Amino acid sequence: MSGNAAALSMAQAISLRAPDAEPRPSWRDRLAQLDLVPDLGDNIGSAEWWRGLATLTLLCTSAIATFPGIEPLSAGGAPALDTADFNEARAQMIVPLALGGDTGRHMAATDAVRPLTQTPERPQIELTATLGNGDSFARVLERSGVGGSEAQALARQVSGAVPLSDIAPGTRIDLILGRRAARTMPRPVEALAMRARFDLRIEMERMNGSMVMRRIPIAVDATPLRIRGRVGDSLYRSARAAGASPESIQSYLRVIGKQISVGSDIRASDEFDIIVDHRRAETGESETGKLLYAGLVRGGKPKLSMLEWNKDGRSQWFEASGVGEQRGGMARPTNGRITSTFGLRRHPILGYRRMHSGIDFGGGYGAPIYAVTDGVVTIAGRHGGFGNYVKLAHAGGLGTGYGHMSRIAVRPGQRVARGQVIGYIGSTGLSTGPHLHYELYRNGRAVNPASVTFVTRAALEGRELAAFRARIRDLTAVAPGAALTPIAPKQIEGPKLGSLADVASKRAGGGI
Repeated sequence: MSGNAAALSMAQAISLRAPDAEPRPSWRDRLAQLDLVPDLGDNIGSAEWWRGLATLTLLCTSAIATFPGIEPLSAGGAPALDTADFNEARAQMIVPLALGGDTGRHMAATDAVRPLTQTPERPQIELTATLGNGDSFARVLERSGVGGSEAQALARQVSGAVPLSDIAPGTRIDLILGRRAARTMPRPVEALAMRARFDLRIEMERMNGSMVMRRIPIAVDATPLRIRGRVGDSLYRSARAAGASPESIQSYLRVIGKQISVGSDIRASDEFDIIVDHRRAETGESETGKLLYAGLVRGGKPKLSMLEWNKDGRSQWFEASGVGEQRGGMARPTNGRITSTFGLRRHPILGYRRMHSGIDFGGGYGAPIYAVTDGVVTIAGRHGGFGNYVKLAHAGGLGTGYGHMSRIAVRPGQRVARGQVIGYIGSTGLSTGPHLHYELYRNGRAVNPASVTFVTRAALEGRELAAFRARIRDLTAVAPGAALTPIAPKQIEGPKLGSLADVASKRAGGGI
Protein backbone atom coordinates (compact mmCIF):
# COMPACT_ATOMS: atom_id res chain seq x y z
CA MET A 1 0.00 0.00 0.00
CA SER A 2 2.81 2.29 0.76
CA GLY A 3 4.26 1.85 -2.75
CA ASN A 4 0.88 2.46 -4.36
CA ALA A 5 0.38 5.53 -2.19
CA ALA A 6 3.72 6.96 -3.22
CA ALA A 7 2.99 6.38 -6.87
CA LEU A 8 -0.42 7.99 -6.47
CA SER A 9 1.00 11.04 -4.78
CA MET A 10 3.66 11.36 -7.54
CA ALA A 11 0.96 11.19 -10.19
CA GLN A 12 -1.10 13.82 -8.39
CA ALA A 13 1.91 16.10 -8.16
CA ILE A 14 2.59 15.69 -11.87
CA SER A 15 -1.04 16.34 -12.65
CA LEU A 16 -1.03 19.44 -10.51
CA ARG A 17 2.13 20.90 -12.19
CA ALA A 18 1.12 20.11 -15.76
CA PRO A 19 -1.15 23.16 -16.31
CA ASP A 20 1.73 25.59 -15.35
CA ALA A 21 4.26 24.20 -17.87
CA GLU A 22 4.65 26.25 -21.16
CA PRO A 23 4.24 24.41 -24.45
CA ARG A 24 7.37 24.13 -26.60
CA PRO A 25 7.30 26.85 -29.36
CA SER A 26 7.11 25.70 -32.95
CA TRP A 27 9.59 26.66 -35.70
CA ARG A 28 7.08 29.16 -37.05
CA ASP A 29 6.91 30.94 -33.70
CA ARG A 30 10.67 31.02 -33.42
CA LEU A 31 10.96 32.47 -36.97
CA ALA A 32 8.36 35.14 -36.19
CA GLN A 33 10.29 36.22 -33.09
CA LEU A 34 13.59 36.44 -34.96
CA ASP A 35 14.84 40.08 -35.22
CA LEU A 36 16.50 40.42 -38.60
CA VAL A 37 17.44 44.08 -38.10
CA PRO A 38 18.87 44.43 -34.58
CA ASP A 39 20.24 47.73 -33.40
CA LEU A 40 23.98 47.57 -34.09
CA GLY A 41 24.55 50.39 -31.61
CA ASP A 42 23.25 48.31 -28.71
CA ASN A 43 24.79 45.28 -26.98
CA ILE A 44 27.93 45.48 -29.09
CA GLY A 45 29.79 42.16 -29.12
CA SER A 46 26.79 40.00 -28.14
CA ALA A 47 25.56 37.04 -30.18
CA GLU A 48 22.57 39.06 -31.36
CA TRP A 49 24.91 41.87 -32.49
CA TRP A 50 27.15 39.52 -34.50
CA ARG A 51 24.09 37.93 -36.11
CA GLY A 52 22.83 41.38 -37.11
CA LEU A 53 26.22 42.32 -38.58
CA ALA A 54 26.29 39.11 -40.60
CA THR A 55 22.79 39.81 -41.88
CA LEU A 56 23.75 43.34 -42.93
CA THR A 57 26.86 42.10 -44.72
CA LEU A 58 24.87 39.43 -46.52
CA LEU A 59 22.22 41.88 -47.66
CA CYS A 60 24.79 44.42 -48.91
CA THR A 61 26.71 41.70 -50.76
CA SER A 62 23.50 40.45 -52.37
CA ALA A 63 22.50 43.98 -53.46
CA ILE A 64 25.89 44.67 -55.00
CA ALA A 65 25.99 41.29 -56.74
CA THR A 66 22.55 41.75 -58.29
CA PHE A 67 23.02 45.46 -59.27
CA PRO A 68 22.23 45.68 -62.98
CA GLY A 69 24.05 48.94 -63.61
CA ILE A 70 22.81 52.28 -65.00
CA GLU A 71 22.12 52.75 -68.66
CA PRO A 72 20.37 55.69 -70.35
CA LEU A 73 16.80 54.99 -71.29
CA SER A 74 15.82 55.90 -74.78
CA ALA A 75 12.54 57.74 -75.09
CA GLY A 76 10.73 58.60 -78.24
CA GLY A 77 8.76 61.77 -78.80
CA ALA A 78 7.01 63.89 -81.32
CA PRO A 79 9.25 65.90 -83.64
CA ALA A 80 9.87 69.60 -82.85
CA LEU A 81 7.35 72.08 -84.17
CA ASP A 82 8.24 74.11 -87.19
CA THR A 83 8.11 77.91 -87.06
CA ALA A 84 4.50 78.29 -88.15
CA ASP A 85 3.18 75.61 -85.79
CA PHE A 86 5.27 76.97 -82.93
CA ASN A 87 3.90 80.51 -83.35
CA GLU A 88 0.37 79.17 -83.43
CA ALA A 89 0.94 77.10 -80.31
CA ARG A 90 2.63 79.99 -78.55
CA ALA A 91 -0.53 82.05 -78.95
CA GLN A 92 -2.17 79.78 -76.35
CA MET A 93 0.57 80.37 -73.77
CA ILE A 94 1.17 83.12 -71.22
CA VAL A 95 4.43 83.96 -73.01
CA PRO A 96 2.86 86.42 -75.52
CA LEU A 97 2.02 88.79 -72.68
CA ALA A 98 5.74 89.38 -72.21
CA LEU A 99 6.44 89.73 -75.91
CA GLY A 100 4.14 92.62 -76.70
CA GLY A 101 1.33 90.45 -78.02
CA ASP A 102 3.14 89.72 -81.29
CA THR A 103 2.15 86.05 -81.50
CA GLY A 104 -0.82 84.18 -82.84
CA ARG A 105 -2.29 83.96 -86.31
CA HIS A 106 -1.28 86.65 -88.75
CA MET A 107 -2.65 87.66 -92.12
CA ALA A 108 -0.53 86.40 -94.93
CA ALA A 109 1.50 89.00 -96.78
CA THR A 110 0.07 90.28 -100.06
CA ASP A 111 1.41 92.49 -102.79
CA ALA A 112 0.18 95.51 -100.82
CA VAL A 113 2.58 94.69 -98.01
CA ARG A 114 6.14 95.70 -98.76
CA PRO A 115 9.01 95.60 -96.27
CA LEU A 116 10.68 98.89 -95.38
CA THR A 117 14.25 99.19 -96.57
CA GLN A 118 15.14 101.43 -93.62
CA THR A 119 13.09 102.46 -90.59
CA PRO A 120 13.20 106.22 -89.89
CA GLU A 121 14.73 107.48 -86.69
CA ARG A 122 14.32 110.66 -84.71
CA PRO A 123 16.55 113.42 -86.02
CA GLN A 124 17.26 114.68 -82.48
CA ILE A 125 17.03 113.41 -78.93
CA GLU A 126 16.64 115.68 -75.91
CA LEU A 127 17.69 114.26 -72.55
CA THR A 128 18.98 115.22 -69.12
CA ALA A 129 21.97 113.59 -67.43
CA THR A 130 22.88 113.94 -63.76
CA LEU A 131 26.42 113.98 -62.40
CA GLY A 132 26.70 111.40 -59.63
CA ASN A 133 28.86 111.44 -56.53
CA GLY A 134 32.37 110.38 -57.54
CA ASP A 135 31.38 110.42 -61.22
CA SER A 136 33.32 112.06 -64.04
CA PHE A 137 31.97 114.56 -66.53
CA ALA A 138 33.08 112.57 -69.57
CA ARG A 139 31.60 109.33 -68.21
CA VAL A 140 28.20 110.98 -67.74
CA LEU A 141 28.20 112.04 -71.39
CA GLU A 142 29.22 108.56 -72.54
CA ARG A 143 26.37 106.98 -70.58
CA SER A 144 24.00 109.38 -72.33
CA GLY A 145 25.05 108.10 -75.75
CA VAL A 146 27.85 110.50 -76.63
CA GLY A 147 30.90 109.00 -78.30
CA GLY A 148 34.00 108.52 -76.18
CA SER A 149 36.25 110.86 -78.16
CA GLU A 150 33.62 113.61 -78.29
CA ALA A 151 32.91 113.24 -74.55
CA GLN A 152 36.61 113.69 -73.76
CA ALA A 153 36.81 116.72 -76.05
CA LEU A 154 33.79 118.33 -74.37
CA ALA A 155 35.26 117.63 -70.93
CA ARG A 156 38.50 119.36 -71.92
CA GLN A 157 36.57 122.32 -73.31
CA VAL A 158 34.49 122.67 -70.13
CA SER A 159 37.58 122.37 -67.93
CA GLY A 160 38.91 125.52 -69.60
CA ALA A 161 36.03 127.47 -68.07
CA VAL A 162 35.74 125.75 -64.69
CA PRO A 163 37.69 122.93 -63.02
CA LEU A 164 35.72 119.73 -63.41
CA SER A 165 36.16 119.09 -59.67
CA ASP A 166 34.13 122.26 -58.96
CA ILE A 167 31.06 120.79 -60.65
CA ALA A 168 29.01 119.56 -57.70
CA PRO A 169 27.42 116.10 -57.63
CA GLY A 170 23.77 116.29 -58.59
CA THR A 171 24.38 118.85 -61.34
CA ARG A 172 21.94 118.39 -64.22
CA ILE A 173 23.30 118.47 -67.76
CA ASP A 174 20.75 119.17 -70.52
CA LEU A 175 21.74 117.66 -73.86
CA ILE A 176 20.50 117.63 -77.45
CA LEU A 177 21.92 114.79 -79.55
CA GLY A 178 21.74 115.25 -83.33
CA ARG A 179 21.31 112.95 -86.31
CA ARG A 180 23.75 110.10 -86.79
CA ALA A 181 25.82 109.80 -89.92
CA ALA A 182 25.36 106.03 -89.77
CA ARG A 183 23.44 103.66 -87.55
CA THR A 184 26.66 102.23 -86.15
CA MET A 185 27.92 105.64 -84.99
CA PRO A 186 26.95 107.58 -81.83
CA ARG A 187 24.88 110.71 -82.08
CA PRO A 188 26.81 114.01 -82.02
CA VAL A 189 26.07 116.64 -79.38
CA GLU A 190 24.21 119.60 -80.84
CA ALA A 191 23.72 121.58 -77.61
CA LEU A 192 24.65 121.36 -73.94
CA ALA A 193 23.65 123.50 -70.95
CA MET A 194 24.36 123.22 -67.23
CA ARG A 195 24.87 125.19 -64.02
CA ALA A 196 28.58 124.47 -63.73
CA ARG A 197 28.96 126.41 -60.51
CA PHE A 198 26.76 128.46 -58.23
CA ASP A 199 28.03 131.62 -59.92
CA LEU A 200 28.53 130.29 -63.45
CA ARG A 201 26.38 128.77 -66.17
CA ILE A 202 27.77 127.14 -69.30
CA GLU A 203 25.94 126.70 -72.60
CA MET A 204 27.40 125.06 -75.70
CA GLU A 205 25.98 124.90 -79.23
CA ARG A 206 27.32 123.40 -82.44
CA MET A 207 28.10 126.02 -85.06
CA ASN A 208 29.86 125.32 -88.34
CA GLY A 209 30.80 121.85 -87.17
CA SER A 210 32.38 122.82 -83.84
CA MET A 211 31.03 123.38 -80.33
CA VAL A 212 30.96 127.03 -79.24
CA MET A 213 30.83 127.65 -75.50
CA ARG A 214 29.29 130.64 -73.74
CA ARG A 215 30.18 131.44 -70.14
CA ILE A 216 27.30 133.15 -68.37
CA PRO A 217 28.40 134.57 -64.99
CA ILE A 218 25.74 134.76 -62.30
CA ALA A 219 25.96 137.54 -59.75
CA VAL A 220 26.03 136.19 -56.19
CA ASP A 221 25.45 138.06 -52.95
CA ALA A 222 27.79 136.57 -50.32
CA THR A 223 26.46 138.53 -47.34
CA PRO A 224 26.50 136.19 -44.31
CA LEU A 225 23.19 135.20 -42.78
CA ARG A 226 22.73 136.36 -39.19
CA ILE A 227 20.05 134.75 -37.04
CA ARG A 228 19.33 136.16 -33.62
CA GLY A 229 16.55 135.53 -31.15
CA ARG A 230 15.51 134.81 -27.58
CA VAL A 231 16.32 131.37 -26.19
CA GLY A 232 12.98 130.85 -24.43
CA ASP A 233 11.99 127.31 -23.48
CA SER A 234 14.27 125.66 -26.04
CA LEU A 235 17.25 127.14 -27.83
CA TYR A 236 16.95 124.60 -30.64
CA ARG A 237 13.24 125.23 -31.30
CA SER A 238 13.68 128.99 -31.07
CA ALA A 239 16.60 128.97 -33.52
CA ARG A 240 14.68 126.74 -35.93
CA ALA A 241 11.71 129.08 -35.77
CA ALA A 242 14.04 132.00 -36.53
CA GLY A 243 15.23 130.31 -39.74
CA ALA A 244 18.43 128.49 -38.73
CA SER A 245 19.09 125.09 -40.29
CA PRO A 246 19.52 121.99 -38.06
CA GLU A 247 23.17 121.70 -39.13
CA SER A 248 23.90 125.31 -38.16
CA ILE A 249 22.27 124.89 -34.75
CA GLN A 250 24.22 121.71 -34.04
CA SER A 251 27.49 123.43 -34.95
CA TYR A 252 26.54 126.38 -32.74
CA LEU A 253 25.81 124.14 -29.74
CA ARG A 254 29.10 122.27 -30.19
CA VAL A 255 31.10 125.51 -30.20
CA ILE A 256 29.50 127.19 -27.19
CA GLY A 257 29.35 123.85 -25.36
CA LYS A 258 33.15 123.93 -25.07
CA GLN A 259 32.98 127.19 -23.11
CA ILE A 260 29.80 126.91 -21.01
CA SER A 261 27.32 124.26 -19.98
CA VAL A 262 24.47 124.36 -22.49
CA GLY A 263 22.08 122.69 -20.06
CA SER A 264 22.62 124.89 -17.00
CA ASP A 265 24.43 128.13 -17.96
CA ILE A 266 21.99 129.35 -20.62
CA ARG A 267 18.94 131.28 -19.41
CA ALA A 268 15.59 131.65 -21.12
CA SER A 269 16.12 135.43 -21.32
CA ASP A 270 19.45 135.05 -23.16
CA GLU A 271 19.71 135.64 -26.90
CA PHE A 272 21.49 133.40 -29.35
CA ASP A 273 23.53 135.01 -32.13
CA ILE A 274 24.31 132.75 -35.09
CA ILE A 275 26.10 133.86 -38.24
CA VAL A 276 26.56 131.39 -41.09
CA ASP A 277 28.05 131.55 -44.56
CA HIS A 278 25.26 132.32 -47.02
CA ARG A 279 25.12 132.95 -50.77
CA ARG A 280 22.23 134.12 -52.95
CA ALA A 281 22.31 134.09 -56.74
CA GLU A 282 20.55 136.70 -58.85
CA THR A 283 18.49 133.87 -60.32
CA GLY A 284 16.85 133.29 -56.94
CA GLU A 285 18.73 130.25 -55.62
CA SER A 286 20.43 130.34 -52.24
CA GLU A 287 22.71 128.06 -50.24
CA THR A 288 23.83 128.04 -46.62
CA GLY A 289 27.36 127.12 -45.63
CA LYS A 290 29.25 126.54 -42.40
CA LEU A 291 28.98 128.38 -39.08
CA LEU A 292 31.10 131.55 -38.96
CA TYR A 293 30.24 133.10 -35.60
CA ALA A 294 28.64 131.84 -32.39
CA GLY A 295 27.52 134.34 -29.79
CA LEU A 296 25.38 134.52 -26.67
CA VAL A 297 23.93 137.81 -25.41
CA ARG A 298 22.81 138.37 -21.82
CA GLY A 299 21.25 141.61 -20.65
CA GLY A 300 22.03 143.31 -23.94
CA LYS A 301 25.78 142.61 -23.61
CA PRO A 302 27.78 139.83 -25.29
CA LYS A 303 28.43 137.03 -22.79
CA LEU A 304 30.16 134.81 -25.34
CA SER A 305 31.63 135.60 -28.76
CA MET A 306 33.33 132.82 -30.72
CA LEU A 307 34.88 133.08 -34.18
CA GLU A 308 36.65 130.40 -36.23
CA TRP A 309 40.18 131.46 -37.19
CA ASN A 310 43.13 129.81 -38.88
CA LYS A 311 46.34 129.95 -36.81
CA ASP A 312 49.55 128.18 -37.80
CA GLY A 313 47.73 126.20 -40.45
CA ARG A 314 45.16 124.88 -37.99
CA SER A 315 41.58 126.12 -37.84
CA GLN A 316 40.06 126.54 -34.37
CA TRP A 317 37.57 128.68 -32.48
CA PHE A 318 38.78 131.75 -30.57
CA GLU A 319 37.04 134.00 -28.09
CA ALA A 320 36.65 137.68 -28.85
CA SER A 321 39.67 138.36 -26.64
CA GLY A 322 41.83 136.28 -28.98
CA VAL A 323 42.16 133.26 -26.70
CA GLY A 324 41.68 129.93 -28.42
CA GLU A 325 40.16 126.66 -27.35
CA GLN A 326 41.41 125.11 -24.15
CA ARG A 327 43.28 121.92 -24.81
CA GLY A 328 43.71 120.56 -21.34
CA GLY A 329 44.87 117.53 -19.47
CA MET A 330 47.99 115.70 -20.40
CA ALA A 331 47.05 112.76 -22.59
CA ARG A 332 48.29 109.25 -21.81
CA PRO A 333 51.31 108.54 -24.04
CA THR A 334 50.27 104.91 -24.64
CA ASN A 335 47.53 102.52 -23.59
CA GLY A 336 49.75 100.13 -21.59
CA ARG A 337 49.86 99.93 -17.79
CA ILE A 338 52.56 101.62 -15.66
CA THR A 339 55.36 99.12 -14.88
CA SER A 340 57.88 101.43 -13.18
CA THR A 341 57.45 104.81 -11.48
CA PHE A 342 59.60 107.91 -11.05
CA GLY A 343 62.44 107.71 -8.42
CA LEU A 344 65.43 105.66 -7.28
CA ARG A 345 65.51 102.03 -8.34
CA ARG A 346 67.90 99.20 -9.16
CA HIS A 347 68.67 99.30 -12.88
CA PRO A 348 67.71 95.95 -14.45
CA ILE A 349 70.75 95.90 -16.77
CA LEU A 350 73.45 97.95 -15.04
CA GLY A 351 72.73 96.26 -11.69
CA TYR A 352 73.07 99.26 -9.34
CA ARG A 353 70.65 101.79 -7.89
CA ARG A 354 70.22 105.01 -9.77
CA MET A 355 67.59 107.63 -10.51
CA HIS A 356 64.76 106.57 -12.81
CA SER A 357 63.77 109.95 -14.25
CA GLY A 358 60.51 108.90 -15.89
CA ILE A 359 57.64 106.44 -15.98
CA ASP A 360 57.68 103.12 -17.83
CA PHE A 361 54.58 101.91 -19.65
CA GLY A 362 54.26 98.28 -20.68
CA GLY A 363 52.79 97.34 -24.02
CA GLY A 364 53.05 95.03 -26.94
CA TYR A 365 55.77 95.47 -29.50
CA GLY A 366 54.59 98.00 -32.11
CA ALA A 367 51.84 99.58 -29.97
CA PRO A 368 51.34 103.28 -30.86
CA ILE A 369 52.84 106.11 -28.78
CA TYR A 370 50.96 109.44 -28.66
CA ALA A 371 52.01 113.05 -28.04
CA VAL A 372 50.62 114.07 -24.66
CA THR A 373 49.87 117.61 -25.88
CA ASP A 374 50.65 119.98 -28.74
CA GLY A 375 54.34 120.60 -29.35
CA VAL A 376 57.30 120.70 -31.72
CA VAL A 377 59.72 117.81 -32.30
CA THR A 378 63.24 118.76 -31.18
CA ILE A 379 64.86 115.28 -31.24
CA ALA A 380 63.87 112.28 -33.35
CA GLY A 381 66.49 109.53 -33.66
CA ARG A 382 69.03 107.45 -31.71
CA HIS A 383 69.83 108.95 -28.30
CA GLY A 384 72.18 106.96 -26.09
CA GLY A 385 70.60 104.41 -23.75
CA PHE A 386 67.14 105.60 -24.78
CA GLY A 387 67.57 103.96 -28.20
CA ASN A 388 65.11 105.41 -30.69
CA TYR A 389 64.01 108.58 -28.90
CA VAL A 390 61.67 111.52 -29.52
CA LYS A 391 61.64 114.75 -27.56
CA LEU A 392 58.89 117.37 -27.82
CA ALA A 393 58.96 121.00 -26.73
CA HIS A 394 55.71 122.43 -25.36
CA ALA A 395 54.53 125.85 -24.23
CA GLY A 396 55.57 127.24 -20.84
CA GLY A 397 59.06 125.71 -20.82
CA LEU A 398 57.74 122.15 -20.67
CA GLY A 399 58.99 119.20 -22.68
CA THR A 400 58.41 115.44 -22.92
CA GLY A 401 60.63 112.53 -23.96
CA TYR A 402 59.75 109.09 -25.33
CA GLY A 403 62.39 106.33 -25.37
CA HIS A 404 63.04 102.74 -26.56
CA MET A 405 60.82 103.11 -29.65
CA SER A 406 60.83 100.42 -32.30
CA ARG A 407 60.03 103.00 -34.99
CA ILE A 408 59.80 106.80 -35.08
CA ALA A 409 56.88 108.42 -36.93
CA VAL A 410 57.92 112.11 -36.80
CA ARG A 411 60.88 114.24 -37.83
CA PRO A 412 62.76 117.11 -36.15
CA GLY A 413 61.03 120.47 -36.49
CA GLN A 414 57.62 118.92 -37.12
CA ARG A 415 54.63 120.34 -35.24
CA VAL A 416 52.47 117.65 -33.64
CA ALA A 417 49.02 117.77 -32.06
CA ARG A 418 47.74 116.23 -28.87
CA GLY A 419 47.00 112.53 -29.44
CA GLN A 420 49.04 112.29 -32.67
CA VAL A 421 51.05 109.08 -33.14
CA ILE A 422 54.77 109.90 -32.88
CA GLY A 423 56.20 106.37 -32.75
CA TYR A 424 55.72 102.76 -31.72
CA ILE A 425 56.76 100.77 -28.64
CA GLY A 426 59.99 98.78 -28.93
CA SER A 427 63.04 97.64 -26.98
CA THR A 428 65.93 99.67 -28.41
CA GLY A 429 68.74 100.99 -26.23
CA LEU A 430 69.22 99.74 -22.64
CA SER A 431 66.01 97.78 -22.40
CA THR A 432 65.06 94.28 -21.25
CA GLY A 433 61.79 94.15 -23.20
CA PRO A 434 59.32 96.24 -25.21
CA HIS A 435 58.07 99.25 -23.21
CA LEU A 436 57.90 103.05 -23.31
CA HIS A 437 60.12 105.20 -21.10
CA TYR A 438 58.29 108.53 -20.75
CA GLU A 439 59.85 111.67 -19.21
CA LEU A 440 58.57 115.15 -18.46
CA TYR A 441 60.89 118.18 -18.34
CA ARG A 442 60.38 121.63 -16.84
CA ASN A 443 62.98 124.15 -18.01
CA GLY A 444 65.21 121.26 -19.09
CA ARG A 445 65.08 119.32 -15.80
CA ALA A 446 63.25 116.02 -15.43
CA VAL A 447 60.27 116.10 -13.05
CA ASN A 448 57.79 113.47 -11.96
CA PRO A 449 55.23 113.16 -14.81
CA ALA A 450 52.54 112.03 -12.36
CA SER A 451 52.71 115.35 -10.48
CA VAL A 452 52.12 117.67 -13.43
CA THR A 453 48.95 118.42 -15.33
CA PHE A 454 48.68 121.38 -17.64
CA VAL A 455 46.49 122.89 -20.33
CA THR A 456 47.38 124.86 -23.43
CA ARG A 457 45.44 127.68 -25.03
CA ALA A 458 46.41 129.30 -28.31
CA ALA A 459 46.39 133.10 -28.29
CA LEU A 460 46.37 135.70 -31.03
CA GLU A 461 48.69 138.67 -30.85
CA GLY A 462 49.64 141.79 -32.78
CA ARG A 463 48.36 142.17 -36.32
CA GLU A 464 46.73 138.78 -36.25
CA LEU A 465 44.64 139.79 -33.23
CA ALA A 466 43.69 143.07 -34.93
CA ALA A 467 42.58 141.22 -38.07
CA PHE A 468 40.63 138.78 -35.92
CA ARG A 469 38.73 141.53 -34.13
CA ALA A 470 38.09 143.36 -37.40
CA ARG A 471 36.48 140.20 -38.76
CA ILE A 472 34.22 140.01 -35.71
CA ARG A 473 33.16 143.63 -36.24
CA ASP A 474 32.36 142.97 -39.89
CA LEU A 475 30.24 139.94 -39.09
CA THR A 476 28.34 141.47 -36.19
CA ALA A 477 27.60 144.55 -38.32
CA VAL A 478 25.26 142.41 -40.45
CA ALA A 479 21.64 143.08 -39.54
CA PRO A 480 19.82 139.98 -38.24
CA GLY A 481 17.77 138.36 -40.99
CA ALA A 482 19.08 140.69 -43.71
CA ALA A 483 20.12 137.80 -45.94
CA LEU A 484 16.62 136.35 -45.68
CA THR A 485 15.05 139.35 -47.42
CA PRO A 486 13.57 138.04 -50.69
CA ILE A 487 14.96 139.45 -53.90
CA ALA A 488 13.35 139.43 -57.32
CA PRO A 489 14.93 136.71 -59.49
CA LYS A 490 16.84 138.20 -62.38
CA GLN A 491 16.73 136.46 -65.73
CA ILE A 492 20.12 135.56 -67.14
CA GLU A 493 20.89 137.15 -70.44
CA GLY A 494 21.41 134.73 -73.29
CA PRO A 495 20.31 131.13 -73.77
CA LYS A 496 18.79 129.34 -70.79
CA LEU A 497 17.65 125.82 -70.07
CA GLY A 498 14.44 126.44 -71.91
CA SER A 499 16.33 127.62 -74.98
CA LEU A 500 17.42 124.07 -75.71
CA ALA A 501 13.92 123.46 -76.99
CA ASP A 502 14.42 126.33 -79.44
CA VAL A 503 17.70 124.79 -80.59
CA ALA A 504 15.96 121.46 -81.04
CA SER A 505 13.14 122.97 -83.08
CA LYS A 506 15.58 124.85 -85.32
CA ARG A 507 17.72 121.78 -85.97
CA ALA A 508 14.99 119.15 -86.17
CA GLY A 509 13.98 119.85 -89.74
CA GLY A 510 11.05 117.45 -89.58
CA GLY A 511 11.12 113.75 -88.73
CA ILE A 512 9.25 111.84 -86.13
